[in-house]
Amino acid sequence: MMKLLNKALLRMSDWSRTTWCLAILMTVAFVLIGRLAQLQVFDTFDLEKKNLLQVQVDRKLQSPRGTIYDRNGKPLAMSVVTKSLYADPKMIKQSPQEIADLISPYVTMSKENIVKALQEDTAFVWLNRMMDADKSKGVQQVIKDNNIAGLNFVEESKRYYPNGVLAAQVLGFVGTDDKGLDGLEMVLDDELKGGVQQEIVATDNKGNAIFGSVLSKFLPDKGKSVTLTIDATIQFIAERALDKAMVDTGAKHASVIVMDPKNGEILAMANRPSYDPNNYNQSGEEAFKNIAVTNLYEPGSTFKPIIASAALAAGKWKLDTVYNDKGAFAANGHIIRNWNGEGYGPVRLLDILKYSINTGMAEIGTLTGADILSKYVRDYGFGSETGIELPGEGAGILYNPEDMSKLDVATMSIGQGIAVTPLQMVRAFGALSNGGAMMKPHIIKSYSNSQGDVTSTTETSVVGQPVPAETAKTIVDILEKEVSEGGGTKAMVEGYHFGGKTGTAEKLDTKHGGYLDGQYIASFIGFGPVEDPKFVVLVVIDDPQKGSIYGGQIAAPVFKDIVSQLVRYYQMSPYVKESTPVAVKAANTLPEPKPGSDGSVTLPNFTGFTYGEVRDWLHKAGLAFKPDGTGTATSQDESSGTTVQAGTAITVHFRR
Repeated sequence: MMKLLNKALLRMSDWSRTTWCLAILMTVAFVLIGRLAQLQVFDTFDLEKKNLLQVQVDRKLQSPRGTIYDRNGKPLAMSVVTKSLYADPKMIKQSPQEIADLISPYVTMSKENIVKALQEDTAFVWLNRMMDADKSKGVQQVIKDNNIAGLNFVEESKRYYPNGVLAAQVLGFVGTDDKGLDGLEMVLDDELKGGVQQEIVATDNKGNAIFGSVLSKFLPDKGKSVTLTIDATIQFIAERALDKAMVDTGAKHASVIVMDPKNGEILAMANRPSYDPNNYNQSGEEAFKNIAVTNLYEPGSTFKPIIASAALAAGKWKLDTVYNDKGAFAANGHIIRNWNGEGYGPVRLLDILKYSINTGMAEIGTLTGADILSKYVRDYGFGSETGIELPGEGAGILYNPEDMSKLDVATMSIGQGIAVTPLQMVRAFGALSNGGAMMKPHIIKSYSNSQGDVTSTTETSVVGQPVPAETAKTIVDILEKEVSEGGGTKAMVEGYHFGGKTGTAEKLDTKHGGYLDGQYIASFIGFGPVEDPKFVVLVVIDDPQKGSIYGGQIAAPVFKDIVSQLVRYYQMSPYVKESTPVAVKAANTLPEPKPGSDGSVTLPNFTGFTYGEVRDWLHKAGLAFKPDGTGTATSQDESSGTTVQAGTAITVHFRR
């Protein structure tokens, strides 16, 4: 009996031990499962965060800026991917000096600064941002060959200007941290700049990136793209002409603006000196200036058509009004003379503008009056910014009409005593060539989103009608003769009708007032073809050092150079003239002038003689020369055999 009881107790003891073991194992299992569930389900985020904190580098990088295009879709500024070198000083194994010696040939940082950077108490320090491809490859090879820990790369977006200096002052440039620092890059920084890109980079025990470096990326939208009104081809034409002009004249600065007068679109805007925005740190403030927009200067004779149009529109002067020019105009004890010191005798508005007669313009201005002239000048937009989408625009300087003396009115009438910007002059002449309708200049054509869809466009804006259409047409006709017959003949393009005006003015001393001794600004502004104007072109040459200082001699040829190429680029057909009978030369030589006792001279028949032969004879005879056209003489207003007094202006008509 006892044996049976012991056996039973033994079996129960075995079962109990087994049960307890199972219970313990199940309890452990439940605890492990619960803990695993807690780690996998409830504590996942915190654990991942703690893990990444041990191996990650968290950076914020800028996503690519939007592209800037010309009007035909050619990229002017774009973003490219480059490599930037950084270090984790805490992961560095070699000495900072050794690493500096190895990588210094490839980075922009000096050896001394590399050593300092690698000794910093931080987990991240930049060594070289946005490296050239050959430099970054060189560093990669050095890291591999020398088993360097703690150096690595990230990809960053770098601004690239594929055309180098082309339109540099218009575009501006971007700094290392993707911030626009000048030009459109600065003005449109918010639109062009993309969002911030966050990279969490996991590294191994050497600080090198794992699995291509990116564990997570949050890629924002790329910045908006901008299309300009600039035509890269016209811009190139303008800049090449400027380069030649700088060599020919030795000028300190020069500018060209090309604008469509019908809609205000800027087709080209160029300045010299210039710079390459890809290497902007190699240039200085002088090269960064967009002087076509910012500089103030006295326009000189190019301002005379503005004054003339005001006098005509106000009814203070008429086309057939005759002014007897004696070569001097007195105002407040001062004498204004013509550029050549001569008088032209009885002249009308056509002659006053065509030969740029200062005395005649002073008479027109003072007769019109300060109040009326000031009103029209301001209606043309002088004294106020144009509102173009570029930084640093100047407003100009005008007289207060209440404070103007007779001398002030006379000097303003010849383009002196006031200050304007090149862009203001282009806007005003755009109005003259566009039937008096003045358009707002603009350089942005449209914006596009990151998908390339156009989101907005710049609308054409009429900002004024300073003079009636008939007045504008009258001035245009006179300015066409300025180019074909007057002081602007060096701007003439054979087969096409262009209008324009030359100008030469002393250079303002902006620091001390008055004028800079021996320094001049030569300019020419023109438009055409006059039948259907496609462009207004202004050429300004600042302080020429070689050759002539006159706008008709050095700025007009630059205009011709540019528009000669524009008419081909626009595929414009030349104007076909009606056939003109060829004049037959009356004799081999003109007779010697024989002045009478009172200085009077009998005129010969000039028909068939050249422009130069007639001019020389009249000057030798003591008479003034009023040519109409160029080439060979076909007729004369004062017929042969007529006796005229010394100083009389003789009009002779010429044909090519």
